[in-house]
Amino acid sequence: MPTETLLTRTPFTWPMARQHGMTRAQLRELVDTGAVRRVLRNVYLSADEPDTLENRAACAELVISSWAVICDRTAAWLWGVDTFEYRELELLPPIDSFTLRGHTRCRRHEVHGGIRDLLPGDIVEVHGLRVTTPLRTALDLACSLRPGDALAALDGFMRTCALTQEELQHELVRWYRRRGVVQARRLVRLASPLAESPGESWTRMEIANRGLPSPELQHWVIVDGRPTYRLDLAYPKHKVAIEYDGREHHDGPDRRAYDEQRRAWLRAHGWTVIVVTMDDFSPEAVDRWTNEIRTALRLAA
Repeated sequence: MPTETLLTRTPFTWPMARQHGMTRAQLRELVDTGAVRRVLRNVYLSADEPDTLENRAACAELVISSWAVICDRTAAWLWGVDTFEYRELELLPPIDSFTLRGHTRCRRHEVHGGIRDLLPGDIVEVHGLRVTTPLRTALDLACSLRPGDALAALDGFMRTCALTQEELQHELVRWYRRRGVVQARRLVRLASPLAESPGESWTRMEIANRGLPSPELQHWVIVDGRPTYRLDLAYPKHKVAIEYDGREHHDGPDRRAYDEQRRAWLRAHGWTVIVVTMDDFSPEAVDRWTNEIRTALRLAA
């Protein structure tokens, strides 16, 4: 069977599937039934294979030029930092792949990029692919993404790749006058490895934008001498907690029941608990919950 031949332990593209006699309808059925997952635009892998750095690199290798360098959000993805928007996950964005000056840019529809000046120290080889280093990738994104997403990327790299604020600030010196560097300088000062999700980063970004003091991350509430409840963001002296409810972590009746129980305990013991969801980032919604924080902190408007 063509399908059995193709579904080995290596990734494949639609043209490769067609060469094995597979039709578009058959490939779509494999994806719909979960036998195959789409890893990148036009790149597929058996669902039995783990989501490892090696497999991600092998998938990317199928659709980029041999002289290209993977950059930006695709490089972040390879390093384990997800910067894709929820709506992009259905079709998947093209690969961010740039060539060095003197080489022809890739013009495949799966690839987005152009020409970029990179120093040798900005590039590392990962399973045969040339990829921008975590440090270079983090700062590229800090300059180019929207502020909340850029902060989430910095937080993610600090958490996943153990980057420090000192490293990031030191590297920014050479980026004098680059577009976006002013934003990057501000965000590096706010970045923290303690943020556990992009939603927590977006929440902190809006708090900073409204001129509110920076909250403490992952604060433990002590009950009977033991750390019992951990809060995403908190102002402990004022007993104010801000919790980000992401769909991926708070779906399911058991999880929701636990969240309600712990929040009821906190409120009963004098805490103000403000819950933010992914739907609470419109200007009107942000005004509402940041004003709640301001009121709870007894700050002047």
